Amino acid sequence: MLKGIPGLGGLGDMAKMMKAAQEMQTKMAEMQEQMANTVVVGESGAGLVKARATAKGEVTGLDIDPSILVASEKEVVEDLIIAAIKDAQVKGQQKMADEMRRMTESLGLPADMKLPF
Repeated sequence: MLKGIPGLGGLGDMAKMMKAAQEMQTKMAEMQEQMANTVVVGESGAGLVKARATAKGEVTGLDIDPSILVASEKEVVEDLIIAAIKDAQVKGQQKMADEMRRMTESLGLPADMKLPF
């Protein structure tokens, strides 16, 4: 063990640190997979347009209320679609950030710590 080696200060137990790093890497991979399977829904136009996306930001579906499908309102519909997709992506990013915070806290790290993964 490296505990007794002078000069290492608080970094004494390298085996423990390596185990913690491996655990963090495993949890990160699990979280990434979970986020790829987590669906968020973004909305615009008071729910007239809904976009489904994974928490990682991949758009998986779109639901448009037929009442807004009027040729003269084409640009409005396009804007609503873009707004719904952006809303879904923001919700996905928030979900990902919440999960990262939860994971870092579970590992005993500061909640706002930015991991390099």
